[in-house]
Amino acid sequence: MYRILAVIFAATLIVIAGCGKKSDGADENGKLKIVTTIGMITDVVENVGGDRVAVTGLMGPGVDPHLYKAREGDVTRMADADIIFYNGLHLEGAMSEVMKQMGRTRKTAAVAQGIPDTSLISPKGYKDAHDPHVWFDVTMWMHATRLVEQVLADVDIAGADYYRQRSAAYLVELEQLHEYVKEQAGRVPADQRVLVTAHDAFNYFGRAYGFEVRGLQGISTAAEAGTAAVQQLAEFIADREIPAIFVESSVPPRNVEAVKAAVKSRGHNVSIGGELFSDAMGGEGTPEGTYVGMVRHNIDTIVSALLGQERKH
Repeated sequence: MYRILAVIFAATLIVIAGCGKKSDGADENGKLKIVTTIGMITDVVENVGGDRVAVTGLMGPGVDPHLYKAREGDVTRMADADIIFYNGLHLEGAMSEVMKQMGRTRKTAAVAQGIPDTSLISPKGYKDAHDPHVWFDVTMWMHATRLVEQVLADVDIAGADYYRQRSAAYLVELEQLHEYVKEQAGRVPADQRVLVTAHDAFNYFGRAYGFEVRGLQGISTAAEAGTAAVQQLAEFIADREIPAIFVESSVPPRNVEAVKAAVKSRGHNVSIGGELFSDAMGGEGTPEGTYVGMVRHNIDTIVSALLGQERKH
């Protein structure tokens, strides 16, 4: 039923886009009109696009893209856009079909397409699918940045040099961020680098920075974690004497709290080490409201909790 509704919604988008005024590649201020899905993409488009783009993000702080349902007004925003950027790899759930259909009338781009297929992770139990949480390896997000630059330059040829310069500067910042995450991760002894979170979103992070990763739910939050999954994870935490587990800003904390209680019943006290940003960034105007700030917050929170230190703000 949800797939059928998505197709109907997509068809509605096409009709509106086809009947509406043909975009001339700019808003009233001469800027490209861009629509994005998750905040991480919004941030990279704003960094690369600068003053030549007007960006509207559909999914704000605390929004789970796996479960996102289009709001009133999203149809108009997407139909009026010059470019729609989304993650791809089925991160946006039913919205993925909408993006494909919108590609008939508007320029759409899945930023994950800029990442080599050989770098993608295929989780167990997800046949012919890849883990969509590619931004947790900063080097992979650098590939996504280059794709954004190329798409903007293709649509706005006059701004190609401008986008290239801004992208180059942002890539330097991302390279520095990658080195920072590696340095911070190295503070935790290798056998203590175990990251337990609400859902299985941190696999790319674990591979890139040397962490064993366990999530209570799978790569999507669409399915609830069962009692058996809670008990199995609790046993793992107790056996390994893991000091801290983490909640996520876009996932209700109740399941992680259930794990904590189950661990305590096994004679081990595990703390909730803090809140991580996984599928959504922090609020606008906060450090965590940018991709760089979000990544720094996550690694600082993880390292401090696993080392039993109070995090410095």
